[in-house]
Amino acid sequence: MSPINRRDFLKGAALGLGAGVMGAMGAFSYTPIRTKFLPQVKRQMADIGVCKSVKITNISETSWFDNDIFMKNVSGAGGLLVDQYTFNWAPFGNSKGIGKGNYADGIAKIKHLLPNKLEEAWAIAKEASVDADNAGGYACLVEVEAMDGKKTKYLFDTGWSYEWMDICFKREGIDNMLANGEIESLFITHEHMDHYWGLPVTTKYRPDIPLYIPGTFYPEGKQYIKDSGHVGKITELKKGLTRVQPGMAAYSFEVPIIFRVFGEISLYFNIKDVGLLSVTGCCHQGIVLFADTAYRELQYEKDQFYGLYGGLHISPFDDWDPKYDDLVIGLKKWDIQRVGCNHCTGLITANKFVDAGYPVVKGTARFRSKSQNYLGNGDIITFPA
Repeated sequence: MSPINRRDFLKGAALGLGAGVMGAMGAFSYTPIRTKFLPQVKRQMADIGVCKSVKITNISETSWFDNDIFMKNVSGAGGLLVDQYTFNWAPFGNSKGIGKGNYADGIAKIKHLLPNKLEEAWAIAKEASVDADNAGGYACLVEVEAMDGKKTKYLFDTGWSYEWMDICFKREGIDNMLANGEIESLFITHEHMDHYWGLPVTTKYRPDIPLYIPGTFYPEGKQYIKDSGHVGKITELKKGLTRVQPGMAAYSFEVPIIFRVFGEISLYFNIKDVGLLSVTGCCHQGIVLFADTAYRELQYEKDQFYGLYGGLHISPFDDWDPKYDDLVIGLKKWDIQRVGCNHCTGLITANKFVDAGYPVVKGTARFRSKSQNYLGNGDIITFPA
C-alpha cells in the first residue's frame, strides 16, 4: 500500500471521516481500527422525553425549477458568497439588474400590499426582479403525536415564491390549518430565500403565528418579519439545544452558509421504542456533524439513529465530486432505518443512496418534483413506518 499523501489526508480530515488512506474513498476511515486513534467521545445524553410518532407532509421541496437558470443568476451576481439581498431576486427586485439589488429598494415596492394582497405584490416584484418564475421554495408540515395521543402540528419553513407557495399551501390545506389555529408555530430553519422569503404566505392566513428563528438573522431578515405583517411572538434560538415538547427538540447550529447567511435550526425527535428521527431544512452544518451532535448530546430510544428527513446538502447543484462518495458510504455507520430525502440532497445523491441500498422512501414525482427516488411535493412520510 502506498504512503498516504497530504491531499488525501486533508480530504479525509475535512469530511470528518478519518485519515483518508487508500485514496479518496478513505477505506481506513470505515474500519474498527480507526477508533484506536480517536479520543473517546464523552456523551452528555440530554433527556428530551419521548413521543409516539411523527408524520411529515412535504408541502414543497422545489427551491427553484431550473438549476441552469439559478446558477446563471449566481454567476452573474458574483458567486455563492454574495449577499442574497443584492441578487435582485423576487420579491426584492429594484429593476436595476442582476447583482444590483438591495432589501430597502425591493421591499418599498410591495410593503403596502403585504400580507393580504400577495398576487399584486408578486406581480410587481416579478417585473422588477431577475427570473422570478424560477423561484419555488421549501416547506413541510411536521405532525407530532404525543404519548397520550395528542397531535401537534408545526410548519417547518415557508418557501420563497408567493405565487408558488400559495398554490402549495392550498393544495395541502395549510391555508385552512393556519386560519383555524391548527398549527402550533413556524420554524424558520435559516435565512435563505427559498426557506424564508415566502413568509407573507404564512402571515396572510395567520399573522400572529409564534415564530422560531436562529439568533443569527441579519437586520434585513428581522425587518422582513415586520414588513410581512407578522404580529406574533418571536423566539430567537441560541446555539445548542432547545426542548419544544416531550420527544421534540430544536438545535441551533452556528455555521457560515452561502449567500451571506449564518446559522441553521434542525429538529430532533425521540420516538418511543424506535429511536431518533432527525429533520433538517438544508443541513448546511453537514450531515456528519448533524448525526454526531445527536450522538454526543442526546439520549434516545435503543440508542438507534432511526430516521432522517429533509435536505442533506450533498451535491445540491448536482455537481458531483468524488468526496461525496465518502459521505454516502460514511452514513452507513449509523444504520439508519428510514430515509426521506429531497430538496438540496440533489438528484445524483438520491440516486446514489438508492444504489447503495439505503432504506430510501420513494415518492410520486408529482407537482413538478422530478424524481421518484426521493419524497417530492405532496408526498407524506411517517416515523415509524
